Amino acid sequence: MQRIAVLLVCTTAFPAGSGTAQQAAGTALWRLAATTLPLPPALATGTAAVFWNPAQIEDSARTQLGLEGIETPGAIGASGMIAAIRIRAGRVGQIGFVYGHVGLSDLTRTGDSPDPIGSAVPVYTSALELTWSRPVAGTAVGAALAYHDTRLDQVEVTRWTFDIGLSREIAPGLRIAAATHFFSSLSTRDPAQDVYAGVEYRVWQGPLWGDRGVVHARYGLAFGHGFTADHQVGAGIEVGRVVSLDVGVTREGSYGTGGWRPAAGVRVTIGKYRVTLARDAGVNQLGSAYRVGVDARFK
Repeated sequence: MQRIAVLLVCTTAFPAGSGTAQQAAGTALWRLAATTLPLPPALATGTAAVFWNPAQIEDSARTQLGLEGIETPGAIGASGMIAAIRIRAGRVGQIGFVYGHVGLSDLTRTGDSPDPIGSAVPVYTSALELTWSRPVAGTAVGAALAYHDTRLDQVEVTRWTFDIGLSREIAPGLRIAAATHFFSSLSTRDPAQDVYAGVEYRVWQGPLWGDRGVVHARYGLAFGHGFTADHQVGAGIEVGRVVSLDVGVTREGSYGTGGWRPAAGVRVTIGKYRVTLARDAGVNQLGSAYRVGVDARFK
């Protein structure tokens, strides 16, 4: 209910004709989709992860395809998907296209009684992005130009955003990353956008279960959105580049939960495919949100 309340606040906090409330509500829907990320968005890697940070680490694959589905608990009723393709374009770097859609279902109009009246209330947001990334002087840099379409009942607004990101290993085993997300104004108090930052440190590597194991510690921050910053702390373990397990806890200033929300995910690589399963533990007994993803890499 707290997350639905965020949408209601967004639609009443700004003048009705400005479109600002609808833009903020659209970004709030994407924050719902991000609840299953068990690591800071700035540090996310993979084909669909370009949606969170366009600066992805260079990959030797000629073509990469990614598809993710997100489902929140019934009490929230949000679901979405992210589809992405990245293609190597020689010295230009990697060019990609991303389409994402998330919305709320089962919202109906009522009158003097709780019985539904008329058609369902449409609440959704979609984004279509053109992305670019390449290494520059040892730093992965990237950019994304996106077109957004957000609808709340009878009101539909569109906007363009331009994001930049970077990721760099500044010392052996120490990586930093940062990205803007849905950046469309110079204000640091715009609830329709975020700034992500993250740091990852390799705390151990060595033989593990007959293969090579690596353990990372992570910290992430989301800010610049007009409310208290979100903090995320977590860790990840890799075994032979075949199995990875990520865990994290997030304190969300955006929803005022007053506590830490845990999330976990596992990735399994089988040949050219990587399958991801992730979930958060939910807040206020609303139930868990889930994410299922598949990446395919073609040489």
